[in-house]
Amino acid sequence: MGIFRGWFVVAGAFTVTLVGFGSAYTFSAFLESLQRDFGASRGSASLVFSIAGFLYFGLGVISGPLADRWGSRQLAVAGMLLVGLGLAAAGQARTLTQLYLAYGLGVGLGVGASYVPVLGAVQRWFRRRRGFASGLAVSGIGVGTLLMPPLAAFLIEALGWRHAYLALAGVAVVAGVGMALLIENDPQDRGLGPDGDPRDAQASPAMPPGATVGEATRSRRFAGLYAACLISSFGLFVPFVHLVPYALDHGVPPGSAVLLLGSIGVGSTAGRFFLGGLADRLGRQLALPLMSAGMALSLVVWASSGGFWGLAVFAFAYGVFYGGFVALLPALVMDYFGGRSISAILGVLYTSVAVGTLIGPSTAGFAFDVSRSYMLPILASIGANLIAAGILLSISKARKGARPTTAVHSGNEP
Repeated sequence: MGIFRGWFVVAGAFTVTLVGFGSAYTFSAFLESLQRDFGASRGSASLVFSIAGFLYFGLGVISGPLADRWGSRQLAVAGMLLVGLGLAAAGQARTLTQLYLAYGLGVGLGVGASYVPVLGAVQRWFRRRRGFASGLAVSGIGVGTLLMPPLAAFLIEALGWRHAYLALAGVAVVAGVGMALLIENDPQDRGLGPDGDPRDAQASPAMPPGATVGEATRSRRFAGLYAACLISSFGLFVPFVHLVPYALDHGVPPGSAVLLLGSIGVGSTAGRFFLGGLADRLGRQLALPLMSAGMALSLVVWASSGGFWGLAVFAFAYGVFYGGFVALLPALVMDYFGGRSISAILGVLYTSVAVGTLIGPSTAGFAFDVSRSYMLPILASIGANLIAAGILLSISKARKGARPTTAVHSGNEP
């Protein structure tokens, strides 16, 4: 008996998220160089990342349905090619507007084309171990956050920021495209059920059980998830853009400042790996609001820290809870609404994160430009996560799905 094919799908998704998000999160390492060479304020330079983030979460509303119809592998391969093209074009940009177009459109569209499809594929391959498998898949984001920013800093120091972008483009194309070929849409295509079990004879290969997009999005449970994700995402990615500049402003050496992003990556990997499996046993409905509350508490540490070690504690703790949140969200959506339209439902849900990502990091940069302080963005992020935790907790106490005919019982619900 060989290795269950679903774990190869997880490996492909892991690498796609590592390359895509790892490339995106190198932006903080480039921020100082971009400000200097383009004579840009911190807010206008941060907008480069915000545009990319808006696209890679917002595009899921298109890439999700396309993956449900055509398959996830094609979208993942196209996405990795776009990431490579965007990074290469960013290295050639001569104006900030060109950088918005190259990095924002290239990386944003590339990650957006691949992220939701690979997540949706993983959800279909597992039932009993869905939280663990989903956590492994998206732990690529944490590993990418750990590895890619220090790599970018090394390349910038050795080659300059333009050639550093070209080198990262090569990594995206070779590693990203190669591993994206492992993605498969549904175990039924191989005559299997989730977790490698025999396929249910009653199941139709063309129509997995679950809610349609319309049924899911009209439910109160989806409305609550959407509101919580929207509110939380206003502050979700502020540390990824502004923690390194914050550390530099407080006298932390550049090499150590970049390592703070690596600390988020270490924590994020741990959170996705361990909290996903733990939530499978304790219940994902109650675990998700705890992740938002944990992010809020860790942000309190940032607000009171100025030295490297205090910021490293914040970065690791924030990474743990952020990683757990990202790992649990798609698994919980699968629990609630089933696999019939999982990629499309995730795509609609992630438009909430797109809006918050567009506004949050750039607004934090403009707030700094005005006040020369990050205190207001940090406090706003704390409040947003606490509100999101309250909404998610109310969802966990609500009655199960709005439509009994589409409810999905995974055996993991409390």
